[in-house]
Formats: sequence, structure tokens, C-alpha cells
Amino acid sequence: MPPPRTRTRPAERAPRVGFVSLGCPKALVDSERILTQLRAEGYEVAPTYEAADIVVVNTCGFIDAAVDESLDAIGEALEHNGRVIVTGCLGARPQRILARHPRVLKVTGPHAYEDVVGAVHEHLPPRHDPFFDLLPPQGVRLTPRHYAYLKIAEGCNNKCSFCIIPAMRGRLASRRIDDVLREAERLVAAGVKELLVISQDTSAYGSDIRYAPGAWRGASYQTRFIDLARGLAELGAWVRLHYVYPYPHVDEVIPLMAARRVLPYLDVPFQHGSPAVLKRMRRPAHSENTLKRIRGWRAQCPDLTIRSTFIVGFPGETDSEFAQLLAWLDEAQLDRVGCFKYSPVEGAAANALPDHVAPQLQEERYARFMEHAAAISRRRLAQRVGRHMRVLVDAVTDGTATARSEADAPQIDGVVRIEDAGSVRAGDWAEVRIVAADDYDLTGRLA
Repeated sequence: MPPPRTRTRPAERAPRVGFVSLGCPKALVDSERILTQLRAEGYEVAPTYEAADIVVVNTCGFIDAAVDESLDAIGEALEHNGRVIVTGCLGARPQRILARHPRVLKVTGPHAYEDVVGAVHEHLPPRHDPFFDLLPPQGVRLTPRHYAYLKIAEGCNNKCSFCIIPAMRGRLASRRIDDVLREAERLVAAGVKELLVISQDTSAYGSDIRYAPGAWRGASYQTRFIDLARGLAELGAWVRLHYVYPYPHVDEVIPLMAARRVLPYLDVPFQHGSPAVLKRMRRPAHSENTLKRIRGWRAQCPDLTIRSTFIVGFPGETDSEFAQLLAWLDEAQLDRVGCFKYSPVEGAAANALPDHVAPQLQEERYARFMEHAAAISRRRLAQRVGRHMRVLVDAVTDGTATARSEADAPQIDGVVRIEDAGSVRAGDWAEVRIVAADDYDLTGRLA
């Protein structure tokens, strides 16, 4: 096997780092932090493998398909550049990476920012001292200018049987609320119109640091879920809450949503509708009467959008338990739904459970679930035809704008297509009247 190729660069130009970011929004924020530090130290970000002096690959390792994608991306970077540093969740299992790609220069684990930057220093020294004054105050971002992910914590204290996130990313480590609110303030000042709050368990925010107090804009806050929502509401941006487990205190945020202080949108990973399956999954709050909670939320905030994800074909899932899931979905009437077929994850406790569901039956249940969910979505979206709504434009192509309403998170939910968009541009607000709906998307015209 040939050794890593040697690259030389003219002494007068800045060192260039290529970057590949895979996985979830939380990993994307990790990538932004690494890039911000490297840019502050004089590194440039290269748009191609060939233009880079070195490449960093931020991997995902949550399920087998993500591991395969990460290993393929590392191989591609090695083929086209030859000098590769690996980080991210798969980096927590370096032997898996090195067995396939022994030529990588360095492997670091998830959210190991200093280790990544140190590895870059080792193999591609910076040209000169840091120059933070050349960076925008919001740092380097990989999202469009008008929205940004706001990560409030690392890690997770839950012990779900299908998940290895705590083993890869560690236990819950919340950021202090004043630090989070200051970052959010900088982002909004830089033109961000939508803040997407993310962590592994947003409802548990602050519990690990005993809800530490903080001050911002002359007011006192505690590092906890409801205070975070109240603080972010002061910024005048759309605030969208993701990965919210249905603990009892989540009820406190619903009045803020009803008053449009934060978006009437909850991303709650329910995962299943059968109490027996949820118990085998070791889901937090699995004993909560979630259907009763949903009814209560919608009574206070009728426009509330609820999105969730589910797993079908979990070990031991019977026909009766799957029927319970479909019946639960019928009653819950969720607006946005994603579904995964259970896949064994190396190191997960669920691997040892008996009665794994055959792949063919998993496929059948997945198809039935998605058909069920699409019918619910179609009926709920049809009720919006004729309504006027404010949308945020993500892109404009050939006179047609792709936008999102309060009910739509970027990349995972539906969109609002605006025909004859006129002078509307990406990042603009637009007022539209909804004229048509399909299974997942709306069509509108400028009002």
C-alpha cells in the first residue's frame, strides 16, 4: 500500500483544509466549531479535495448504514487527496476505521475540537498567529445565512437499548444558559432568522449542572428548558425546538407557543406506540400517557405542529404491538413523521434481545406505517388550503421559490412551493396564500 502522498504549498499562501461533514445537525455544529477555530488561525477552507492540503472527515456512526457511508467518505478522501484526519462519532471506534483505512493520519472521537485542531497543526502547521479579527462574530457556518443550529448540550444520560450515543458522545454536558443566549444573540445580529435548538435530549437541558444561574440582558435565568425558551423568545427570530422528550415540564412551553413567542412546533421522538415495545427500548418517559399529553398541548395551542420519528421491526415486535403503533398514530394525528427499520448497532443492548424481526416483515411494516402516516399528513395539510401564512424562503430556482412555514424544519419536513415568486430571494420572508396540498408539501401564491 502506498504511503500518504506529500503535498507542498507556496510559502506565501495560507494552508487549505478540506472538510467533509456527515450525520446529524449536532455533528454539523461540531464541524462549524472546528472550521471557526481553523479559520481564526489563518487556514482557508478548500472547496475540493484537489485544492486542499489536508482533509478532515467528520463521521457518523449511529447505525450500520451511517458507518458504511463514513468509511466510504474516508476512502474517497484518501483516494483524491491522501492526507486525511478523521473525527466524529465513528472516531470513538478507531479500530473500525483503521482496519479499513490504515493510512489515515489521525483519528479523534466526537466533539474533540482541540484534538482535531491539534492534529491539523501537527500535519499542516498554521502560517502565522491567529487573527480572530478577520472572522465574523458568528464564526464559520455551514447552513444558509438565514437559519442556524444552536447546540445547547453534548451527550446524553438516557440508556435506550437501541442506541450507543452515550458511549460515543458521553453523558449530558449542558452549556450554561448565558453562553447559549449570547451565541443566539450574535447569530440573530448576523442575519439569522431561524434558530433550531438541538441536543440529544433538549428537555433534560441543565439537569447535569443543577440548573446553574446566569444573567443576560440584565435579567436572571436558570440553565433549564423553559428559561431557555423564554430567553430565546426575546430575540424576535423563529425558535424551533428539536429532540424534546415528553417529560412533564415540557407542558410549560406550550403557552409560549400559543403566544407565538417561540414556534408552535415540537420535535418529540416518541419511537413507538406500544408500552411493551417502549419498555424494551428503555425509552425515558415511556410510562407517560403521551396521547393525553398531546390532546392537552393542542387544547392550549391548536396550531401546534408535532413531528416525530418511529422504529418498526424492533426485536420482539409482534403483530399486535405493530397494530398498537398504527392505532396510536391514528389517535395522535401527528403532522410530520419519520420512520426507520430497526437495525442492529454494534455495542447496543438491543442486539441481545430475542425474536429479531425478519427483514421482509420489517419492510412490510415500514411500508404500511408510511402509507398510514402519509394519509394523515395529506388530510392535515388539506386543511391549510385557503389559509394565509408567513413563510421563510430557502431557495429560488427558475422563478419558483422553495420556502417553509412555521410547521416545517429544514431538510426533514415538507416545503411550501411558491410559483411566480417574482423578486423574492433566499432568506426573505413572504406572505402567501395556500392553493394546493399533496402528501407532504404545500403550494402557495404570493398574497
